[in-house]
Amino acid sequence: HRSNVGLLAYSPLGFGVLSGKYLDGKRPEGARLTKYDRFERYVNEQAQEATAQYAKIAADAGLDMAQMALAFVNSRSFVTSNIIGATNLEQLKSNIDSIHLTLTTDVLDAIEAVHTRQPNPSP
Repeated sequence: HRSNVGLLAYSPLGFGVLSGKYLDGKRPEGARLTKYDRFERYVNEQAQEATAQYAKIAADAGLDMAQMALAFVNSRSFVTSNIIGATNLEQLKSNIDSIHLTLTTDVLDAIEAVHTRQPNPSP
């Protein structure tokens, strides 16, 4: 930030985890973490707990969880590019539409509170 170098946000949905599709141990057919189990770090116990908390924030605010995650990344002043991932056109449209979402202060504060409690859930 101080050097005026932008951040390219890699995997802002954490292999799809922040879309909520892996909540409660689900493994959707064809999903990345169903196909590639070497990325278990995204669904370890800490990650599952943090994801559940983020899902509650999204639900309480009436937001799509993936859009909330992408909107959060887009709201960071130091991010110059957000690599959205999608495996179908419906996901792509939803992810692109996240650019129109502005998160409220309450939602941002709630996200920050989860992050403060668990700053690195997928080490």
